[in-house]
Amino acid sequence: MHKNATGHIRFIAWGVLFCVLLGWFIGDLAWMLVVVLSVYLVWSVWQAIRLHRWLYEKDTFPEIPESFGLWGDLFDGLHQVQKQNQEAKERLKSMIERVRASTNALKEAVVMTNEKGEMEWWNDAAAKLLGFRENNDEGQLVTNLIRDPSFRKYYESKDYEDALELSSPLDANLILRVYITLFGKGDRLIFVQDVTRIYHLEQMRRDFVSNVSHEMRTPLTVLYGYIETLQDAAEVPPKWQRALRSMADQTRRMEVLVSDLLLLEKVESQGARHATKTIDVEKLLGMICHDAQMLSGDRQHRIQLHCETRDMLTGEENQLRSAFSNLIYNAVKYTPDQGRIDIYWYRDQEGAHLSVKDTGCGFDPIHIPRLTERFYRADPSRNNSTGGSGLGLAIVKHVLINHGAKLEIQSEENLGSEFTCHFPLTSVVPAQQASA
Repeated sequence: MHKNATGHIRFIAWGVLFCVLLGWFIGDLAWMLVVVLSVYLVWSVWQAIRLHRWLYEKDTFPEIPESFGLWGDLFDGLHQVQKQNQEAKERLKSMIERVRASTNALKEAVVMTNEKGEMEWWNDAAAKLLGFRENNDEGQLVTNLIRDPSFRKYYESKDYEDALELSSPLDANLILRVYITLFGKGDRLIFVQDVTRIYHLEQMRRDFVSNVSHEMRTPLTVLYGYIETLQDAAEVPPKWQRALRSMADQTRRMEVLVSDLLLLEKVESQGARHATKTIDVEKLLGMICHDAQMLSGDRQHRIQLHCETRDMLTGEENQLRSAFSNLIYNAVKYTPDQGRIDIYWYRDQEGAHLSVKDTGCGFDPIHIPRLTERFYRADPSRNNSTGGSGLGLAIVKHVLINHGAKLEIQSEENLGSEFTCHFPLTSVVPAQQASA
């Protein structure tokens, strides 16, 4: 069997030469060439038929044909390509089986859907957590099997920056956390975790903090009352006055801490179920700035309110008052005497924004990702000197979450800080509409 076209050409050349000699010998060269070419054409057609049968009738002709010359090279090349494709197919099949086995070993559910939302594949954990059936649910819309309205809204929003928590369709006592990742042309990969234990631990923590805070409020009030009484008593020796003042200061700090803890727990428990009252932000900020000026006192901070829009917000007024006052009062606490604090309320095409900018000592930007955590302190010594509870920015974060808003923080050491609350357009009520 020839391995390349050169041998085939040499074979044809020798055949033509033989025909020429034979035709010359018998005295009819043309007919001899016609006969030889006809035979070669029939043979080539027969090889093409054999190739066609092998390509399209493999059940009947499973073995690749054998031949010589150019057709032999072609059959050999096709056989090599077939062998390579088969090996690649086996490797891919083995890899897919390995991926499926590894995902089936996960405790988290993994679900793959196409751009239409139809389920294409899921692992064993999805069957346990979500109740999917292997033989019946393939091709079904995932939103028809997970009927929670919040899941449908989350799935169709294509905004998967935050996770979604919901109850399992199989057991309402199971709390699931859902993450979705987009890939391809709208396909989705859904990850589902069982966070029931974490949810219960978080609920226990909230109950504990709430109960302890409530229990501490009464004795702290009583203790502070007696300390004030002792301070006002004439018979108390002067050497005890310093101790009583220190006790009063620490008791007040404890009261602030308890109040902030209760407020934070209240804000977290309310979640996104805030009232839809229309709030006059300009008026609210004016009152807070007046109180901030009183808080500044002899430190003589220059506090300026710049309202570039009279648009209002829909939300829960007490929560927003707490968030705005925390930002402004923090600026007063951490800005040196006679420093400048500017509060801006403005609107653009993305929504409404509240910015609190100060000329305080600032802090290293490395702290920004953790600054809204409970009790996190960018500068513990500074925090102790100002008497803060370490919960102010945590309260701000949860209030903004409840109102669909976000907090942006910018700061540089010795160059001040800027805290900006970004409210979506859906929360904004134009001034003309509010007055109508």
